[in-house]
Amino acid sequence: MYKLVGTVTGEVQLHKFDFIVSGEVRINEYVKVWNELDGWVLARVVKLVDADKKRATAEVIGYKDDRGFLMQPNSTVARNDKVFKADRAFIIETLGLRSGGIYLGLLDGRNIPVYLRKEELIQKHCSILAKTGSGKSYTAGVLIEELLEKNVPLLIIDPHGEYITLKYENRSEEERRQMEKYGITPRGYASRVVVYTPTNFSINPDADRLFRIDGINLSVKELYDLFPMSDAQLGVLYQSINDIKSQKEFYTIEDIIKKVSESKSSARWRIIHFLERIRETGILSDSPTRIEELVKVGQASIIDMKGAEPELQRLIVYRICKEVFEGRKMNKIPPLMLVIEEAHNFCPERGFEKAVSSNILRTIASEGRKFGLGLLVISQRPARVDKNVISQCNTQIILRVTNPNDIRALSRGLEFMSSEMEEEIKRIPQGVALLSSPGIELPILVDVRVRRSEHGGRAVDFDDSDNGRGEIEIEEQERKKSIFARLFSIT
Repeated sequence: MYKLVGTVTGEVQLHKFDFIVSGEVRINEYVKVWNELDGWVLARVVKLVDADKKRATAEVIGYKDDRGFLMQPNSTVARNDKVFKADRAFIIETLGLRSGGIYLGLLDGRNIPVYLRKEELIQKHCSILAKTGSGKSYTAGVLIEELLEKNVPLLIIDPHGEYITLKYENRSEEERRQMEKYGITPRGYASRVVVYTPTNFSINPDADRLFRIDGINLSVKELYDLFPMSDAQLGVLYQSINDIKSQKEFYTIEDIIKKVSESKSSARWRIIHFLERIRETGILSDSPTRIEELVKVGQASIIDMKGAEPELQRLIVYRICKEVFEGRKMNKIPPLMLVIEEAHNFCPERGFEKAVSSNILRTIASEGRKFGLGLLVISQRPARVDKNVISQCNTQIILRVTNPNDIRALSRGLEFMSSEMEEEIKRIPQGVALLSSPGIELPILVDVRVRRSEHGGRAVDFDDSDNGRGEIEIEEQERKKSIFARLFSIT
């Protein structure tokens, strides 16, 4: 038996209608009305008006035709038609919701699970965009948990050390109480997560391993990719490396610095300054972290760059992305999802700033899907992320956004954005996301499930006694900051 919630009255259009409320109705409630030509039509309540909320406006979603396509009605509903609460089966069928896959949460206002296809995420890329504090990293953690459950290899670029807590099960009493609603239980992924630090264990004592880049036999092209040079500087570097190669089979950055310093050209000073900056970071090694170690089935490798300066972070992202892309093309590593947190720092929109990692991320966004290399882009500043990267993401998860520049950027870059949705994303409540994905007929609001694992944005105290480790870490970070500030200041 259908539950009556109102009667059509007032303004009636093809794409929306008003109705007098006679039952319990809330914003984003799904309702249905009978259309003589098309049968049952699904709609969503978008506005409650009057102080006593006795009048509502519903936006028409459509109906499924005999071929299974979502269609817009050819005629308006009639005044005095009855409005009913839409039943579960009708909502699932009309919206194209499927069971199984990557479990994101529940359809807002209804106890209907929303799933994404694993293949759509990996082959067609995904972005999570929101203002600070709206839950973008939390939502990313939900997707990462789901991908780990499906044994998808994950490589996570983590600028602030937010994702290390994936190791530990969720201990929040409030969120544990909500888990029954979402049908999940607490879980930590310590056996699946490996944390790498490009700095050292004093700065990042919770890391499992050091991350290092191959410093043996650096070529002119590799160095030029990291540090664009003038023709004169290139000439000096090219001659120096050729001279070394004639004398040694293997050489290090120390050998390059020494040989460049022997040059008579004044161009040598800027090259030496750059090479010394790289050497001082300690990132180069004769025992580098291999990409085959980072990308393994059922493993999430986190590059925790806490304590590393922005220029070093970009250098690391550039090298990792380049090796991952080449590794997939050569089939040296399994298909994977590459997660880029704070993406506006690594692939900034032209006109804001430059990053050595921009070009390779654009390449992965446009070509990665052909090789089973998925991209999950996360940012709190949509306007500052390269629009070509965002436009390549077929699945969009948008939480609350209020900055006018960011909203305009979303409208320009995303086909499904309308003026109504611009207003809607300004009002999205905490924990709810606007989802657009190829497998779902139209954008929907999703109540994102709570996390199984601990959230890194929350203060976590795993050990009451750190033996003064916190003070040591702060001192070490300050010391490193001063070093990097000197190293990466180009004169």
